[in-house]
Amino acid sequence: MGVDEVSIRPYRAGDAEEVFSAIQESFDALSAWMPWCHPGYSIEEAQTWIEHCGVARARGSEFHFVIEGSGGEILGTCGLNQLRPENRMANLGYWVRSSATGRGVATRAVRELASFAFRETDLVRLEIVIAIDNRASLRVAEKSGAIREGIANQRVRLHGRSQDAVVFALLRPVAL
Repeated sequence: MGVDEVSIRPYRAGDAEEVFSAIQESFDALSAWMPWCHPGYSIEEAQTWIEHCGVARARGSEFHFVIEGSGGEILGTCGLNQLRPENRMANLGYWVRSSATGRGVATRAVRELASFAFRETDLVRLEIVIAIDNRASLRVAEKSGAIREGIANQRVRLHGRSQDAVVFALLRPVAL
């Protein structure tokens, strides 16, 4: 089943409770791949994260968004971090709440985020680095049109262990 509409928007001050709720709902799926998602994750951590996102956006050092459904409900989050201006590249990440998976939400959000990046910044490369066993996220990268570049050995650290990761890239379209 597809989603009628998915959009991304910057975090707002009042988003903490709904973001926290989405994290709690999705804890089992998220905690396997997102080191920040730990058993004691609190609403205060969600609020601190939202405040961080506002400061980072104002500095131009990171760009984080909530993923919204057509009714304004928060379906997940996505963002650009680890910006490397000298190489005009950044890391692109995403997660979707469990009740919204399998509906194209993450794929649409990735495409919208890439469109934002190539329209509003001078970035030319967005990397999506995914633990090799994270099958759902691998499918999202593939469906979003990212180029699978290869496997980076021991590229990500999860739960105290280095793990291999698949590196994908979205590249700025070249004007002819």
